[in-house]
Formats: sequence, C-alpha cells, structure tokens
Amino acid sequence: MSVQKYDAITKDVGGIPVARLLPQGKRRTVGAWCFLDHAGPAEFFDDNKGLQVGLHPHINLQTFTWMLSGEVWHQDSLGFRQLIRPKQVNLMTAGTGNHTGISHTEQTPDGVKDLHAVQLWIALPTNQDIKPNFEHYPELPTWHKDGVDYVLTTGSYHGHTAPTTQYSPLVGVDMQFGGAGEFVIDKQDGFEYGFLVLKGTLKVNGQSYTQDELVVLSDCTADDNAVLWADAGTHLMLLGGEPLPHPTVIWWNFVADNVDDLRTAVKDWNDGHERFGDINLDGTQLRRLVAPEVPEGLKA
Repeated sequence: MSVQKYDAITKDVGGIPVARLLPQGKRRTVGAWCFLDHAGPAEFFDDNKGLQVGLHPHINLQTFTWMLSGEVWHQDSLGFRQLIRPKQVNLMTAGTGNHTGISHTEQTPDGVKDLHAVQLWIALPTNQDIKPNFEHYPELPTWHKDGVDYVLTTGSYHGHTAPTTQYSPLVGVDMQFGGAGEFVIDKQDGFEYGFLVLKGTLKVNGQSYTQDELVVLSDCTADDNAVLWADAGTHLMLLGGEPLPHPTVIWWNFVADNVDDLRTAVKDWNDGHERFGDINLDGTQLRRLVAPEVPEGLKA
C-alpha cells in the first residue's frame, strides 16, 4: 500500500473559500471520484448572496453534493428543483455518450447566511448506457461506533448500505471523532481510498494531516494494516472505489474518456444543442455560462 498527500488549491469564490483537492496534475481520481471541492465554512454578510452558479452543463458524470450546513437550491434541465439541507445528498446524473447531457443552476436561498459542503463528481463508466436523472436523499444510514459518528453517503460500510445510486463500486463515509485514538477502516480489495480532512488532525503511520489535505491510500488489499489515528473533534470524509477501466479526462464541467468528446460537448453547449436541455432564467440574476475551448495540449 502506498500513501500520498495532496494539498488543496484554495480560491475565494464570491466570499466562499473553496479548496479543490481533485483533480490535480499528479492525481485525477480516487476510484471513480474525479472532482473534490471543500466549500466553506463561510458566513455571508451585507449584500453577499452566497452561492450563485449560473446555468452550466455536464456529461459522463454524476454531481454529488454532501451538505454540512446552510441550504442550496438545485434546478436542472430535467425539470427538478430541490432544496438540499445538512446531512442530505443531491445526486445528478448527466448520462453517457455524445447524445446525452444535463444542465443546472445552484443558488443559496434568500436569507441563508452560511454554507459548508463537499462537492464531488463521479466519473461514469462510458461503456454503460446511462440516462440523465436526478435524485435527492434526505435520509442516510447513521450510527455511532467506538467514539465515532458515521454517516454513509454512498456504498456499503460497517454492515450498512446507502440507497444512493451507483454505476461503479464506491463508498463515501462522513466520520466525526468524539475522542482521540486509533481506528480502522473497512477495506475492499481493488479499492483506492482517500481521506479529506475537513477539521482536526489525521495521522497515517505517524504522519500528520490537517484541514484541506487529501491523503490517498492506493494499491490496497484487505490485509494492509496502516495505522490510522484521529484527534478529538476531527471531521473526515472517507472516499473509496474501484478505478474505472478507461481514462478520465476533464475539461471545464465535462468528463469523457477521450478529448474529442470534450470538444464535441463544448461545441454542442455553445451552439445551444438540445442534448443539454434548458432552464428559463428570466427573473433571476443568473446567466448561461459559456464553455471555454479545449486546449490543444490536453491529453487523455
């Protein structure tokens, strides 16, 4: 088993600190998880309206929003409009292939003055015929064991199974530690695992990791025995999964297994192709975003 650390690239987005952990130049994915943003915690004051993301498209991926505090409105081209609250998951599936896609907006509701969330993308297996969809999960498996509070956002863990739709083997677990001490994780052969440190301190084999650092355990087997330790009050997001059997190439809001499909998606979106649907933005402050052209040097 190998252990690697990845530091976040943090930017201020409308007063919200957003720490991006995936993708990076040296690591694009953990299993099929291909995008990882830690947004917030942030408080909004005066005229700051919080998160206001205009209409934008996706292909060959699922957006997976894990809400920690605050609220966000999701609205998409399939006609779904859903408010997500803390300890809930929104899962939007863009579908696979060059004839499907989806578009959506995200907005903080009026009067909401804070936001804290983990925003993830899951790359879809492009050898499957997957249709666009949206699902909201207001209740997820929760339990307490050995001083740790768990919420299972997807997959199976400790004998629990989340209802969240999957197209490749994955797991996502929110872990909050009431006291300091060693712990172990349920491992599956063939999985890669990543710990996002949301708060506190994680130690792996004696090495310390803190907020907005991603620790990736790869080449794992069920018999590997990494020594894991967390400080009291530590909050982690554990992500794991099997790598997909094809490349994962990302440009802007698109995922594909080759660069040509990304170029097709950029052209289709900017030309207003019906594959992405539409949302009426009249009466809102949102706008339809323009897709930037794929650079010549981008490679699979």
